[in-house]
Amino acid sequence: MSESIPTILITGGAQGIGRALCGFFISKGYSVVCADIDETAGAELLLQFKNEAQFLWAPCNVANENQVQHMIQNSIERFGGLTTLINCAAVNRQKPISELTLVEWSTVIASNLTGPFLCSKYAAPFLKQNGGSIINIASTRALMSEANTEAYSASKGGLISLTHSLAISLAPDIRVNCISPGWIDVSEFKKSGTETTHPINADDHALHPSGRVGTTQDICYLVDFLASNKAQFITGANYIIDGGMTRKMIY
Repeated sequence: MSESIPTILITGGAQGIGRALCGFFISKGYSVVCADIDETAGAELLLQFKNEAQFLWAPCNVANENQVQHMIQNSIERFGGLTTLINCAAVNRQKPISELTLVEWSTVIASNLTGPFLCSKYAAPFLKQNGGSIINIASTRALMSEANTEAYSASKGGLISLTHSLAISLAPDIRVNCISPGWIDVSEFKKSGTETTHPINADDHALHPSGRVGTTQDICYLVDFLASNKAQFITGANYIIDGGMTRKMIY
């Protein structure tokens, strides 16, 4: 790999915001590693980027320590280094707490919080070599809730705390920041056959002080900035990008 080409590792990159990030950074000339547990979605990405020599599909369960180690080692062997880690992989189990099992709770925490810990732990030595950064994708659910989101909300709240803890522990060699998206329309970035349960309409846009629902581009632009040298003085921060919804009084 040419040293002039930055390498970005995106977990949860096969669908949603992660998938949008993969395409965004491929278009900018980055070497991109997409790590995800969904091999069906991954196969679609392989077709999409089949002519991109700088793309690597890396099947991985981020909650599995051995798989994380293997995935990162494969990434280093392929591209020679690592400049940015984006922890985007996440799952949800939305149901009443009386019905939420311990296994379901543990599955969400393992993917959404333990996964970023493991990926950060094993990526850190390589990020340090390049003065790289870690960007965690949390959620405004860490700050506000709707019913029956205990596991997801707790995992994302933990991810914000993990962010500032890592920022101090890995300083000054690695910057660590967090993005908390609100309502982002990811309908164009789902695998084939996935139904859109709630098509965006004018009322949805009108709810937001910004006048519209968020797009994946909104997240990509902020990730791009935080990963760049323009953000060298920023670490330990959580950026809420939600069109103003967490500041809107609704009563």
